[in-house]
Amino acid sequence: MIYINSNSTSPYFNFALEEYLIEHKDLSDDEIFLFWRTNPTIMVGRYQNTYSEINEKYVKENNINVVRRNSGGGTIYTDMGAWQFTFIKKNYKEEGISFDKFTGPIVDALQKQGIDANFNSRNDLLIGNRKFSGNAQYRKNNAVLHHGSILFNTDIQAMVKSITVAEDKIIAKGIKSVRERVMNISEVIDNIITSEDFRDIMLDNLLENSTIYTLTKDDIKSINKIKKEKFESWDWNYGKNPTFNINRYKRFDGGRVDFKLDVKKGIIKNCTIEGDFFLSGDISIVEKSFINCKYAKEDISKLLDTLDIVKYFYKITKEDLLECIID
Repeated sequence: MIYINSNSTSPYFNFALEEYLIEHKDLSDDEIFLFWRTNPTIMVGRYQNTYSEINEKYVKENNINVVRRNSGGGTIYTDMGAWQFTFIKKNYKEEGISFDKFTGPIVDALQKQGIDANFNSRNDLLIGNRKFSGNAQYRKNNAVLHHGSILFNTDIQAMVKSITVAEDKIIAKGIKSVRERVMNISEVIDNIITSEDFRDIMLDNLLENSTIYTLTKDDIKSINKIKKEKFESWDWNYGKNPTFNINRYKRFDGGRVDFKLDVKKGIIKNCTIEGDFFLSGDISIVEKSFINCKYAKEDISKLLDTLDIVKYFYKITKEDLLECIID
């Protein structure tokens, strides 16, 4: 495995670095690992509507970065008291989405420190029933990228104030408040250590038999180009949201799915799919398949039969989607 030390605390640079490594850079090893952090940032999932996920007034007043990930899943808040980790594996042969292969090394490293961490059934790492890490991943060509967060000493108050939590999510998970459900690793460590100390301990456990690659000037130039053209752009982070006359959503084991449909004379003319679900394919393929389909249960059911639902949606069935789209 190759370790790359990103000295940048810019979320835009680090997401551009991920994209550069998975799409444009070939190294001597197919496995790459990053461990990084950012200035206060809201990271929005690939298929989410940014405006509905953030407290825009608070975010602007407190100069909090807003960036959209390449991966699905939900919105998270992160700051200099949290660490992000990234695993990239090229020539990846397995199908679909698998979290435990990548969360396993993180859990093992934490357990060696006496922290009773565990992976839940979807994408979170927990201590007891409290979350300290969310995870997401996506595929590109023959490679997979998995990244996650680790709350070490994050400002939970800023997290609560900056993210809008959907009412259905609170009800579905029985959350009385974000504060009661989320925790920092520092709360369960006996010795007082800094965030940098925690990073060093984690890397000591994670980087056995690894080599280090230092980014070149040409690498950084290419990364900054992706950063400027994509991850810092308004179009990528917010986008233009068209008006739809049917908006239906439901929450399933695999996450929330929102179907926004523009239906004219009973025919679907436009479709946007949003939510905090995970997808292993290209969402635009699914969206385009609905265009010119009759907005009727039988027709939509037949359409869904033509799609590889297991491939596209993690832990969501055809019946789930049909129930979400139409009664």
